[in-house]
Amino acid sequence: MLQGLEPTNCTVCCCTLANKILMVVFMILLIFAILFGNSVTLAVIFGTKHFHTPQGYLKASLATADLAVGIFVVPLSVYAEVSLLINGTTPEWTMRNSQDITFHPCIFIGPMFAGCTLVSITTIFLLTIERSIAVVRPLHKESVITRKRTTVLIVFSWLGSFLLAVTPIIFSKDISLEYNPCSRMCNYAVGRNGFPSHAWNILLLFPAFDFTLLGGTVVINVISLSTIRQHSKRRKHLAEAECQSISKPTFSDIKAAKTIGTLTLAFTASFTPIAVFVVGNVIGNEWCNFSFFAFWILATNSCWNVIIYSVRDQKFRHCAHQLLALPRGKNDANT
Repeated sequence: MLQGLEPTNCTVCCCTLANKILMVVFMILLIFAILFGNSVTLAVIFGTKHFHTPQGYLKASLATADLAVGIFVVPLSVYAEVSLLINGTTPEWTMRNSQDITFHPCIFIGPMFAGCTLVSITTIFLLTIERSIAVVRPLHKESVITRKRTTVLIVFSWLGSFLLAVTPIIFSKDISLEYNPCSRMCNYAVGRNGFPSHAWNILLLFPAFDFTLLGGTVVINVISLSTIRQHSKRRKHLAEAECQSISKPTFSDIKAAKTIGTLTLAFTASFTPIAVFVVGNVIGNEWCNFSFFAFWILATNSCWNVIIYSVRDQKFRHCAHQLLALPRGKNDANT
């Protein structure tokens, strides 16, 4: 599967030494951005009582999945590419797939990336449902959305996502994992036996599952935003405060719903190239250069959530600022 690696090695990202260096610098900066941003998110959520809510738990789950990408997935690519820069060749395991080596790093890293991606999609879907209930049925929010139920859903989302992530290598001997010279990541690949249709059908589970959830998420977001718009129009036409509906969503619920809508839009935009790439592979297109951008656009999404929270959520922004300013405050007090 990895025969002819050297010709394929020359992609738009790494044809020249300058491109290779830029690629490694990009990967290292991405690691720091993911680790810093999601560590701040977790610190704010767990360190502030205001965020000890079902929505906060879901955001913590999302940050944990993103953090795992920065801890496990991207560093392996950095190691392989730095080895290529220093030694002129990548490690031996990058030349072979998991069917040829017993302990191939991609056996762990490939499902990790797929599982974290599925967790992110599932969590955004759950966040959308939680916000939709708060906006459409505000009187039922406290009784329907509880921390216990949310915790159970988070556990099931992690178990289900990683079960789906390992499904291809469990149920098909024709699917292996390899360090792909195009994407510069650990990817699922069809093994020695050519291109059996059942193997591709299994791989198509990922975009099918993801776009089903993303489609549902978009629909729910449209309903929530339509309800918010109707509520805003109603408020403009009602002159007397007592005439307003008692069961209206709060301002914080409306802001949170818009934030989740932004998260959905960002993730949909980052995941779509991967889905296009998988479908293209099924119909016989390799799209080497495109695969690099597709996979790394998705990886970059792991550091966007904290930026969206900081822009859209004033309370989060204030808590994050306090957290980051705390050490400086202590130092100033000591002086």
